[in-house]
Amino acid sequence: MNFSTNRFPAPTRTDDAASCLMCGQTCRPVLEGLFDDRFGAPGTFAIRRCCHCGLEQTWPRPPEGELKGLYERFYNAGVKPDSAYRGLRERLFASGLYRLWLSWDGDMGFHGRRGTGRLLDVGCNEGRGLSLYAGNGFQVEGLELNESAAALARGRGFRVHTSPLGQFRPQELFDVVVLANVLEHAWDPVQMLAEVRRLLRPEGEVWLSCPNAASLWRRVFGRAWVNWHVPFHLWHFSPATLQTVLTRAGYEITTLDTFTPALWMAQSLCVSLAARQGRTNRVMRSAPMAAGLTLTARALVLPWFRHLNRNLTGDCLIATARGRKG
Repeated sequence: MNFSTNRFPAPTRTDDAASCLMCGQTCRPVLEGLFDDRFGAPGTFAIRRCCHCGLEQTWPRPPEGELKGLYERFYNAGVKPDSAYRGLRERLFASGLYRLWLSWDGDMGFHGRRGTGRLLDVGCNEGRGLSLYAGNGFQVEGLELNESAAALARGRGFRVHTSPLGQFRPQELFDVVVLANVLEHAWDPVQMLAEVRRLLRPEGEVWLSCPNAASLWRRVFGRAWVNWHVPFHLWHFSPATLQTVLTRAGYEITTLDTFTPALWMAQSLCVSLAARQGRTNRVMRSAPMAAGLTLTARALVLPWFRHLNRNLTGDCLIATARGRKG
């Protein structure tokens, strides 16, 4: 997924006193020397926090053309269509066991929500979510700039658009737009949310999930926290900064919660065990290792931390928002 706009100029790599790309105030480094610990994309990066609004961003932010190339080279559709990992994953998501897992571990992709009306999944990738939303009663469409991923989704029988979000003009507005782990990738989050609002009916909702930069697990894992995910995650939202961004884009939040997906904890453990700069993290792509660590995290660790959700310090932010009236 790569949803970029041109509202903010790209920062220079030599500016040590970087400005916040949201409010223009001074940013200071909070973590340096990060690298892509999943796919092995080149470069080292820092996390900088705005001294005024508190929003954190990846620095330096690759220029748009470079970032697009990184997605095409490293992200693609996520997993090769004929890989054993993907085959196991597809069978899991198509099974009743996955529904049971959602009720036990939480739902960062909104796959368990049922309803009716028109739903647009922004960043639908190869269409797995579209299959689940359609099964839940929605009339679904997808938006995906990655042509390879969009072709796989169309192969499932879904209508998938590949135009940039700002150029997308649907024939009918939507009741729901899903941004599941997408906003942190946006070149300009406020502009993305404004474009989404344009696609919604007056009572429509945006369902949004993203990593929580105020989570306990960020502090526990430090630089091995899987959700730094540089250079692909450009922004690192806390509950407060996410609310600020949504407000600036003309929304009011109706629900805001957090939880920690067991998979994310397992992936942070994989980063701790096997991350090497410039190399693909093969432990993270090992189905037996991922499954074992995920089940262990869910059964032995996470039940002791249910209070994190009440304090909004779980690993994943889950928000529902509507456009403000008037």
